[in-house]
Amino acid sequence: MTAEENLARLGISLPPAAAPIANYLPFVLSGSFLFVSGQLALGSGGKLEAQHTGKVGADVSAIAAQTAARLCIVNVLAQTKSALGDLERILRCIRLGGFINAAPGFTDLAGVMNGASDLIVEIFGDRGRHARTTVGAAELPLNSAVEIEALFEIAPA
Repeated sequence: MTAEENLARLGISLPPAAAPIANYLPFVLSGSFLFVSGQLALGSGGKLEAQHTGKVGADVSAIAAQTAARLCIVNVLAQTKSALGDLERILRCIRLGGFINAAPGFTDLAGVMNGASDLIVEIFGDRGRHARTTVGAAELPLNSAVEIEALFEIAPA
């Protein structure tokens, strides 16, 4: 199945790519690589919902944070589609970087990040298997619970 077919099977439709909230590019194409800037857990209407705002382990449950990580991947893919026009140009997800707005003492960062990793593999199969980094952060933009960046290897246009 294609990535688009898997998205449809999962009931996911990609939103319009979010505009940057500061002085950076949402993605950079360089040779055979696409670097996607960190994406937040923006939901419908391009807004952060209350359950995805705040400190994971205090204001946000680990389960809600996993859902936020999935939303971040949806937004990563919206940027990817904006950059490439076709998700089938993705040869491989090389790396995901996850930032968790963690309350002091919250240590299940890997479990939260699995929300993103599991979804990228559901969509791309073996092409979605990736290296990753997961970091607990003191704060994230707009007080998002999660932010995720990605690096993809891509086929020529």
